[in-house]
Amino acid sequence: MGEPNRNYNSIRSDLTMQTTHTSADDDESVIDESEEDASLEYTYDISSYGADYPVAYLVDRLRKNRILVPRFDRPLPNNTSVVGFQRDFVWPKWKAGRFIESLLLGLPVPGIFLVKETNGRLLVLDGHQRLHSLRAYYDGQLNNRPFVLHKVQEQFENKAYSDLDIEDQRRLDESILHATIIRQDKTTKERRSIYLIFERLNTGGVNLQPQEIRVALFHGRFVNVLAQLNDDVNWRALYGRKSKRLKDMELILRFFAFYYWEEGYRKPMKDFLNNFMSSNVDLEVQSEDELTSVFSRTTKLLAGALGTKAFRPEKVVNAAVVDSVMVAVATRLRDGDITDVDELRRQHKTLLVNKRYLEAIKSGTSGESNVETRMALAKRAFASVR
Repeated sequence: MGEPNRNYNSIRSDLTMQTTHTSADDDESVIDESEEDASLEYTYDISSYGADYPVAYLVDRLRKNRILVPRFDRPLPNNTSVVGFQRDFVWPKWKAGRFIESLLLGLPVPGIFLVKETNGRLLVLDGHQRLHSLRAYYDGQLNNRPFVLHKVQEQFENKAYSDLDIEDQRRLDESILHATIIRQDKTTKERRSIYLIFERLNTGGVNLQPQEIRVALFHGRFVNVLAQLNDDVNWRALYGRKSKRLKDMELILRFFAFYYWEEGYRKPMKDFLNNFMSSNVDLEVQSEDELTSVFSRTTKLLAGALGTKAFRPEKVVNAAVVDSVMVAVATRLRDGDITDVDELRRQHKTLLVNKRYLEAIKSGTSGESNVETRMALAKRAFASVR
């Protein structure tokens, strides 16, 4: 198996650049203005290089999990699994086949984007559809059905990989897929530069959202806990149907970040969440039992007392209401159970018409003053509930 042809023109990107990002979920009814107008300067500290990989080499590495496409249930060597930031394989069969045909014909195809981890493994951040198509063709199955080429040139029509002429197999094996590989120069769990550079570079038909990137870059036991809690029956009753873009999981992360790190909050929100997630990748600080207990106790009370109205000052979920109400109730529960559900409902209703609170949840929600205001008002509202 041939090694990749590497172009080691490493580019040290210690450049100050501007990045603007909006984290709205296009397909969901969730109000979150926390990242709007977040145009800030960052210093990127990464090295990057290009590598030309033969197709057969890529398929071999995919089979051996040396190139990893993060998924919900794929086990890793340390007995953990990771949640897939990548959407499921969405290419129709004909498109996957046309991609294979392009390689067989020697036509240029788009490259892929990988991150090199400290253990040498490569993490796929852009290129899932192309890599999945390749492996599926070599394995002979796509979506649990035989994978043969259709609507392609006559010499390839109805052929699986094993049906190709020896010369065509060789041509496909030796076809080159260009990869851009990056690594963060400074040894830090935050991977801030990689996160930000990928925001700019991901080229999928639908750009990845912040939490989709986080679960790849910070994969570990904490991600698994977030995935499990996202299935909590009370959380689902509060939030609604599952987010296709992991917005619901991001709100769980946001709850934990404010619950434990509220006093250290500084905008932008995405940096705050990145830093918190990276601090507990393998549950080094907060344990699974602790996180589960805090979250489940809070959601059970809110679902039973308030139901779908808990996070909806209007018709849709408001992220700023989620973080403040969840943190305030969880903080109150440190002092014991809440039994006066009627009073909880009254205080919640009063909070959602408080003028100062409404100002803090409707615009500029990532600003330090608005975060401080809504947290203080929510805690004050629920502190005396018995």
